[in-house]
Amino acid sequence: MNFEEMKAKIATGEGFIAALDQSGGSTPKALRGYGVSDDEWSGDDEMFARIHEMRSRVITSPCFGGGKVIGAILFEKTMDGMVDGMTTADALKARGVVPFIKVDQGLADEDSGAQMMKPLDKLPALLEKSVAAGMFGTKMRSVIKSANATGIANVVEQQFAVGNQIADAGLVPILEPEYDITAADRGEGEEVLLAEIMKGLDALPEGRQVMLKLAIPVAAGLYNPAIAHPNVLRVVALSGGYSTDEACAHLARNPGMIASFSRGLLQDLRKDLSDEEFDGALGRAIDQIAAASVAG
Repeated sequence: MNFEEMKAKIATGEGFIAALDQSGGSTPKALRGYGVSDDEWSGDDEMFARIHEMRSRVITSPCFGGGKVIGAILFEKTMDGMVDGMTTADALKARGVVPFIKVDQGLADEDSGAQMMKPLDKLPALLEKSVAAGMFGTKMRSVIKSANATGIANVVEQQFAVGNQIADAGLVPILEPEYDITAADRGEGEEVLLAEIMKGLDALPEGRQVMLKLAIPVAAGLYNPAIAHPNVLRVVALSGGYSTDEACAHLARNPGMIASFSRGLLQDLRKDLSDEEFDGALGRAIDQIAAASVAG
C-alpha cells in the first residue's frame, strides 16, 4: 500500500486499529497479562524480545489479516524488528494493515489536573526513521484527570503543536488527549475537552488532516462535531482500562468512532495457548471489536 491507499483505508475502512504499542514502562505488565512472569526475562533486551514474540504472533495470526484490523500502532522497537522475514511495517501492509508509530516519550508530572507529554527531544530522528520505514502515521498520549480548564487547554495545545510538526514531516498524527475514565468529573471535563479540540481543528492549515484518539465519552455522540470536521481523518476510541465487553458496549453507542484497543484486544491471549486456541481467542476479540466499531 502506498500513502494514498493507506489514507483511504483509514478514512473509510470498516474495522478498527489495534494498539500494539506498549513501551518500556508498560511492557512488564503486558507480559504478565500474556503469562510471561518477570523472572522469565532479564534486562530490557530480553524484555523487548519477549514482547516482540507476542506481537509477532498476533500479527501473523490468520485472523489479524482478515480485513477487520485496518491499522496497528507500534512501539519503536517493534517497528525496528522483523516479522515473517519482513520489517514489521511491511509485514502489516502485506496483510492490509496500516502501520502507525508511538512517538511520545512518556508523561510529565501532573499539573493543573493533567499530565502533558515529556519533551519530545527524540522526535525529529524518530520521524525521519519512521518515514524511511514506510509508516503512515504516529500516536502520542497525554492524560487528563480532572475538569481543570487550564490543564485541558495545555494538553490540547501541546498535542496540536506536536501534531503539526509530525504532519510537516509527512506523517498523519493521532492526537491522544486521554481523559481518565475513573475521573469523577469526566462528563463535565469532556465538554471542555471537545471545545478545545474544535479550536485546535479550526486553526489547522487548510487541507491538513489529523486523527483523534479519545476515551469513549460519558455522553454518547459527544464527539460528533469532531468526527464531522474536515480536518479530521478518523476518530478512534481507547479502551482506557475497560474489559472487552465493557469497551465494546460503550463504543457501540458512539457511531462514527472506531476502536483502537490494547487491553480490549489482547486480554485473553496467553503464551501457552496452542496456535488454534490463540487464533480462536484473538479472532473472537477482533470480531467483537470490529462489530462495535461499525455499529450504527
